[in-house]
Amino acid sequence: MSIIRNLQHGGCVCLLLLVIYGYYAFLSGNDDSGFDPFEKYGYFLTWILFAPRIFLYFPLVFACFNFLGIICYHTFPEKPQLQRSPLLGPFFCFRVVTRGLFPELVRENVERNLQICTSVGLQNFMFEVVTDIPVNLPKNPRTRELVVPHNYTTRNGTLFKARALQYSLEPGVDILSDDDWIVHLDEETILTESSVIGTINFVSEGKHSFGQGVITYSKDKIVNWVTTLADSVRVGVDYGALRFSLRTLNKPFFSWKGSFIIANAAAEKHITFDHGPESSIAEDCFFAMMAFKEGYSFGFVEGEMWERSTFTLMDYIRQRRRWILGIYLTASSRKIPFKYKMGVILMSASGLSLPITTMGFIFGYIWPLPAWNGIHLILCSFLGTIVFLFMFGTMKSFSIRRTGAVQCVLLVIASLFCAIISSVLENVVAIMAWLPHKQPEFQIVKKDIRLQTIV
Repeated sequence: MSIIRNLQHGGCVCLLLLVIYGYYAFLSGNDDSGFDPFEKYGYFLTWILFAPRIFLYFPLVFACFNFLGIICYHTFPEKPQLQRSPLLGPFFCFRVVTRGLFPELVRENVERNLQICTSVGLQNFMFEVVTDIPVNLPKNPRTRELVVPHNYTTRNGTLFKARALQYSLEPGVDILSDDDWIVHLDEETILTESSVIGTINFVSEGKHSFGQGVITYSKDKIVNWVTTLADSVRVGVDYGALRFSLRTLNKPFFSWKGSFIIANAAAEKHITFDHGPESSIAEDCFFAMMAFKEGYSFGFVEGEMWERSTFTLMDYIRQRRRWILGIYLTASSRKIPFKYKMGVILMSASGLSLPITTMGFIFGYIWPLPAWNGIHLILCSFLGTIVFLFMFGTMKSFSIRRTGAVQCVLLVIASLFCAIISSVLENVVAIMAWLPHKQPEFQIVKKDIRLQTIV
C-alpha cells in the first residue's frame, strides 16, 4: 500500500473513533446519574422511558461488524490487478433480470458493459437478459435475450424477480455448464474495469462458490442528490459489515445485495430461487440464507460497480418498504433454521422497531435517565458507527481527486443532513411495514434517467 493510502486509512479509523467519542461526550454531558428515576418520574413513566432502550441491542451486532470491517481491513485499497490472463479460465454469464419496462436503458447498459469487458480483455463471456417484456436486444453473438413466458409458473409458486431468475435455471433454458460462473446485475448496473478484474481474480482463486463487492451510487449521473447522499451509508456498509462477513466469516451473516453477485453455476442451480412466495420479495436475502444453510462458502470481490439511487423520495420509501418486508419474511421463514438467520432476524427487528427506538431518543432528551450498566457506551458506539458510515460512504463516492477538497468536505457535511432525512424516511417505512397488507408486492421504481429530470 502507498503511504498516502495508509494515511487515508489511518485518518478514517481516527475519524470513526472521534465520532464515537464525540457522541459519548455529548450524551454523557446530558446524563444526570445522581438521582433515582423511579422516585423522580414514578414507576410507570420510568419503565416507559427505559423500555425503548431494549431495542438498541438489536442493531448492536450490526454496528460491531461495521466497526470491525473498517478497522480490520484497508478502507482505501489499491485497485485490483489481474492475477491471470483474462483469455483463460471459465465462462462468465453476466445475467440481467428486468421486467422490460425500460428497454432503452437495458440495451444501452448492455452495450456499455460489453465494451468494459472487452477493454479488460475478457473473451469467454456473454450477457443474458431475462425479461418479462421483450427489450429487443440488437443481434450480437455475445448477447442472449430470454423472455419469460406469461404462463410460466415455478413448482413452488415463486413470484416476481425470483420467478424470472428461476426460469433462467430451468432445463432446456439454461445453457451453462457447472463450471461456468454467473454475475448477477440489475438493469441499471454499470460494470467497471476494477469490478471485472476483481471478478476474474475471485473466480481464479477458486476458494468460494459465491462472492460480492462494493456498489457506489454517485459515479454515474446523479438524479436526486438527497437519495444519493442517503445511499452513501450503503457504500459504508459494503466496506464494513459486508466485507467483514464475507472475508472473515465467509458467510452472508447480514445477507447481501441483489446485484454484483458472483455465483458458481452449479451452486446456484443447487440452491435455486424457487422457494415460494415468501422468498419473492427479497429473493437475494432468501437465496443467501439458503446457500448459508447448505454450507457454501462466500468471499468478498475487489472492485466496484455503479448504480443509481432512487429518483424520488417516494421511490426511496417504496424500495425500503419492500426490503424490510422481504427481510422479515426471510427471518420468519421455517425453511431456514434459526442459527443461519440470526443476523437477518436482528436486521428485521432493528428495522421494525426503529420508531420505538427513535421515540426513546426523543424521550431521553425530555426526561433524562441515568446511564446504567454502560448503556451510553453501547448507544454511542452504535450511533457513532452509523453516522461515520454516511461520512465514509460519501468520501468513497466522491473522491478529492474527482470533486476537489472543498466540495468533498461540503458533500460529507451534506450527507449528515441527509442522514437525518434518511432516518425520518426509515421511520416512515417501518410504520408502513406494520400496516396491514393483502399480499406480497414487488414495486418497480423508476430507473431510466431519460424519464426523469436531473436535480
